[in-house]
Amino acid sequence: MASHEYTSVRSPRIKGARRLAKRAFRQRERRFLAEGPQAVREALARPGGVAELFATAEAARRHDDLVTAAYAADVPVHRVSVEVMAELAQTVTPQGLVAVCPFVDVPLERVRGARLVAVLSHVRDPGNAGTVLRTADAAGADAVVFTDASVDPYNGKCVRASAGSLFHLPVVVDVPAAEAVDLLRGEGAAVWAADGGGDADLHATADAGGLGGPVAWVFGNEAWGLPAETLALTDGAVSVPIYGAAESLNLATAAAVCLYTTAREQRRPGGPSARRDADGA
Repeated sequence: MASHEYTSVRSPRIKGARRLAKRAFRQRERRFLAEGPQAVREALARPGGVAELFATAEAARRHDDLVTAAYAADVPVHRVSVEVMAELAQTVTPQGLVAVCPFVDVPLERVRGARLVAVLSHVRDPGNAGTVLRTADAAGADAVVFTDASVDPYNGKCVRASAGSLFHLPVVVDVPAAEAVDLLRGEGAAVWAADGGGDADLHATADAGGLGGPVAWVFGNEAWGLPAETLALTDGAVSVPIYGAAESLNLATAAAVCLYTTAREQRRPGGPSARRDADGA
């Protein structure tokens, strides 16, 4: 590891990394911060996924495999003091590793042919957004779309909540909901809005065959759901049934139920994902 240790936040290199905590600088430089060993590991596994790595001496010893992988990928590794790491990190208890990563988003055209897509419309909470991204990854989704009315997926809290999934699947950012829905419907996908007040029941929709083909789920704001104009773009509003006394499910939980129910239906014998798996695609 580099012998020089950065001990001042006034260093131009440290100042350059710190300013990526602000969206305006992230957008200008098309770089963001990924904090912690899990995020750094997944970023390093992606070719060109890390531009530079900052690590405390103790974290470098504990995660020697990540430092070694960074050097193997010709990624500059900078040793920093605990005090400087506290300024770079965005958590109360930093884990000693912060990577500067190039943006990973792709054009909307990349979702053509997708079988399962999550569209985040008016989702403002970065923790919820990152958790939906992580869930979509786990459910085998082909892409996640962040509309222009949603939170920045490169927000530090969103990156952490995704637990590395930001680096796993195509992510589209800053597109109008109408544009995303038009493309997905043009590709033959059913476009459902997840809405607690929806007339259609998730299980009934699945039983009727509404989730067996390509599907895009549109998820809305944590507090007030989707606006009427966005609902009107979809094929209908679908609610997750509540069998107990709970008033509702939060966004991330509802998204998990919708995505996994769809993944299950698509993997039934004869479904598109089942055929894909059988073909070894």
